[in-house]
Amino acid sequence: MTIWNLGSINADHVYAVPHIPTPGETLAATGLSRGLGGKGANMSVAAARAGARVAHLGAVGEDGGWMVERLEAYGVDCAHVQRRGGPSGHAIITVDAKGENAITLWPGANRDIEPEAVKQALQGAAPGDLFVTQNETALQPEAAAQARAKGLTVAYAAAPFDAEAVRAVRPHLDLLVLNEIEARQLEQALNSSIESLGIAHVVVTLGARGCDWIEAGSGTRHHVDAPRVEAVDTTGAGDTFTGYLLAGLSQGLAMEAALNRATRAAALKVGRPGAADAIPTAEEVERAVF
Repeated sequence: MTIWNLGSINADHVYAVPHIPTPGETLAATGLSRGLGGKGANMSVAAARAGARVAHLGAVGEDGGWMVERLEAYGVDCAHVQRRGGPSGHAIITVDAKGENAITLWPGANRDIEPEAVKQALQGAAPGDLFVTQNETALQPEAAAQARAKGLTVAYAAAPFDAEAVRAVRPHLDLLVLNEIEARQLEQALNSSIESLGIAHVVVTLGARGCDWIEAGSGTRHHVDAPRVEAVDTTGAGDTFTGYLLAGLSQGLAMEAALNRATRAAALKVGRPGAADAIPTAEEVERAVF
């Protein structure tokens, strides 16, 4: 079983700061690092490190060869990553002393994905595979519709949040993952509760409090606690959670078991600086004692 991920690939420029800058404030950083990031790349790395087979659909620019090499080193199939002219996507990330962050994205090649190439890639998918996408690329509704038509389970992480983007992919979804702020934004935009969206499974992440899982059929809400940890950097924690969740489902875990493993993986991630490069392996998650 394969997870097909139409997702962003970014270079993360991470600045350590005493606190998140306020409007008009000039603040000296105390540290700088560069690493692999982007919600899509983070999810692919997380799923691969959890032991799943992952095929990434996306694009990098002329400067993006190192990012593709790093994805491949983590076990991600990059045969369908397109090479485009111009710059790759990148993110400017400030991380404060408490591990909280603020992120500014430049989409670059992530918004320049060739539609026919994505269509051809998904021709290789098989019923029972999983498809996931986020809001940092293009072609989400078209690819989600194709994946659903081929019998794939379709998942969507609604970030960065855009109500119109959610509306466009909603008819094709089996699984929606979003955080509690995004959940409130979506309820306001649709004038409807999360429980009544008509999507088979909705997972709302709650940060240090864990997550809630809502089953559409019964409207039942289940809660999964997160381990207590000291946060160093929350960048990529939600992506780690989603990648591990999808990996667990692709490996035959029941939803609750997959959610428990995903919360453990995210808890380990927030204890480490960085994004994709800091995502824990399945062995580390299994051995972790909280």
